[in-house]
Amino acid sequence: MKKLALFFLTFFFSWVALAQIKEKPTIPSRYTTLSESWELGAETNKETFRLIPYKPFYLNAIKWSNHPNQLPQSENPVYSATESLDLKSYEATFQFSFKTKIAQSLFSEKGDIWLAFTQKAFWQVYNLERSRAFRELNFEPELIFNYPVNFNLLGMKGKMIGFSLSHQSNGRDIPLSRSWNRVIFHLGLEQDHWSLIIRPWIRIPDKDDQNPEITQFMGRASVIFNYYPGKHHIYLTASNNLKLKDNHGSAQMTYEYPILKHLNLQMQVFTGYGETLIDYNHRQTTLGFGISFVNW
Repeated sequence: MKKLALFFLTFFFSWVALAQIKEKPTIPSRYTTLSESWELGAETNKETFRLIPYKPFYLNAIKWSNHPNQLPQSENPVYSATESLDLKSYEATFQFSFKTKIAQSLFSEKGDIWLAFTQKAFWQVYNLERSRAFRELNFEPELIFNYPVNFNLLGMKGKMIGFSLSHQSNGRDIPLSRSWNRVIFHLGLEQDHWSLIIRPWIRIPDKDDQNPEITQFMGRASVIFNYYPGKHHIYLTASNNLKLKDNHGSAQMTYEYPILKHLNLQMQVFTGYGETLIDYNHRQTTLGFGISFVNW
């Protein structure tokens, strides 16, 4: 119950903190609306098979963890490590992500299908004893169906609905292999200089389950809150298992400030479970500093 309360309080205090920024909220030229990002209308619709950004591109030159996962465990004993990984508490991380529209205007001139790919890397570049090895690489290809809508909800504008088929894995051998498959539904809302994407999902069962309790820790739904007060950019991603008892999840807050038109300074804070797949049932808090090139 305490963790569920923390999940909702994160939103409240984040909103209060943002309200303290003194610059008058405007819609900056670098803000990309949902209509522009997903080509929802005739004025934003473009051709198929263009490779464009999907999720944020960033590089954290240093990220510190208060509790590195030295001995990754799974509820399936075959996938539980028996030797310590000897990790440093600080490393470098980066993410890149692309999508391309492969079919458009499927139903009455509306509805598109996209292919997407995201990779997150966690690099023990400061760990000389481990030959500066990559600790974890997470790969996520997706097939996405997106449909434009137009409705009002509590002062927000509904812009899109849809679903995706997602496979996420880390490409490791036993006992460190992790993967899961999901059907992810989404609803996109927008108002002036902010957007909100709500994403519940259903896990597709695996025969050989490498991480049986992954939904208990990494959740059954997530939200992406994206806010542009003036030159600042703040986005929050949070997930939760939606249970009152044994509540688990995570929250990540990212703050960016532009130093060039397409280059931002970035600070990123994460707390909870599942920052990576190998850490799906491992709780930690991390703090990273770096740069970003593309955001939500």
